[in-house]
Amino acid sequence: MSVSELPHLPPTFNRLAWSNLAAQSAEQIALAAAPIVAVLMLGVAEGETGLLQTALTLPFILFAIPAGLLTDRISRRKLMAGAEALRAASLAAILVLIAFGGLTLPLLCLLGFIAVCGTVAYSVAAPALVPSLVTPELLPAANARIELARTVAFASGPALGGVLVGWVGAAPAFGFAAALSVVAVVLLSGLYEPAREAAPRRHPLQDTKEGASFVLHHALLRPVFITQFIFNTGSFLVLAVFVPYAVRRFGVSAIGVGTTLAMYGVGMVVGALLATRVLKRFAFGTVIGLGPVTGFVAAAVMALTTVFPTPLLAGLSFFLLGVGPILWVISTTTLRQSVTPARLLGRVSAINILSYGARPLGSALGAVVGGLYGAEACLYLAVAIFGAQALVILLSPAVALSRQPEMVAEACSA
Repeated sequence: MSVSELPHLPPTFNRLAWSNLAAQSAEQIALAAAPIVAVLMLGVAEGETGLLQTALTLPFILFAIPAGLLTDRISRRKLMAGAEALRAASLAAILVLIAFGGLTLPLLCLLGFIAVCGTVAYSVAAPALVPSLVTPELLPAANARIELARTVAFASGPALGGVLVGWVGAAPAFGFAAALSVVAVVLLSGLYEPAREAAPRRHPLQDTKEGASFVLHHALLRPVFITQFIFNTGSFLVLAVFVPYAVRRFGVSAIGVGTTLAMYGVGMVVGALLATRVLKRFAFGTVIGLGPVTGFVAAAVMALTTVFPTPLLAGLSFFLLGVGPILWVISTTTLRQSVTPARLLGRVSAINILSYGARPLGSALGAVVGGLYGAEACLYLAVAIFGAQALVILLSPAVALSRQPEMVAEACSA
């Protein structure tokens, strides 16, 4: 595909894309800086850093559904701007506490928790806003642009956060993250959001049930959700045991481990860059199936390191684990946006976020199985788990789709 053939997305959407890049970068820098500050400045132990990590992940489980309800009831642009402003305020508060020597672990956990609440609201509202900014034909390209911003932030944010803390100190790192959140708010403030019909006022539980029922009874969305839940379990099982396994099995240093893990981010960026071309060349359902199948291949390659202990195989595994699933995210996000009525987009997006609840399950599996039988057993179990998620999607009608579905009418149901 030549440069002239690349899709031209409208300026209104481009403001959202740049805002997303700023917001995602702020999140990743802050997430990287927080545990470094906790250890180096506050002197916390491993158990206490686990408490911090819990505080930084809990909002995805607690507030995804409330964020989805708000997304379907109020202006999505205003919700995202408010969420970023909340994150900026919490990061600025950490900055002030560091400057005056008043930061403690409980305060860091509390303010980090508040910041991630902003992340959840932004992450739920953004996919619901995209279909109102571009035509249905441009949805895959728009989602690819959004994911490219996220993957660039994911790949560079942690390293940038660590460098900022190491070179200029903790306070400037949080200050830079807060400034990026402010940039995201400014970009959102100039974004035009088409008006939509006001949602009827009903009990939140009734609205939640409607969104969950739509996903769980939809022939296309149900297997996508199940596949994603299983995938998250398997990927975090691998991540839970990889570092000690790599040091023991490959004899690599911390730099070697970091370089191997970095291949995951490289794969994500490559997948996001190629997504529009892949979606044009292959059937829509084929692209949906690519992610889970690639995940299974990645798990099998990682398991091969128990026989051929080389970090090159591990790096290839992480690259595949990045490139395939990004195609999955882009194609399934487009699928959800196409088959979901506009009034349900926020709640359906929130249900999708709930699949992240499988991540602590995967980590727990790694702790239990790895502790009892070793890391090798975890890698073999991961192959079975990734095989299960590939089987779920390959047996679903989603992989039979020849093209992107037509945008559903508002009156349609599952």
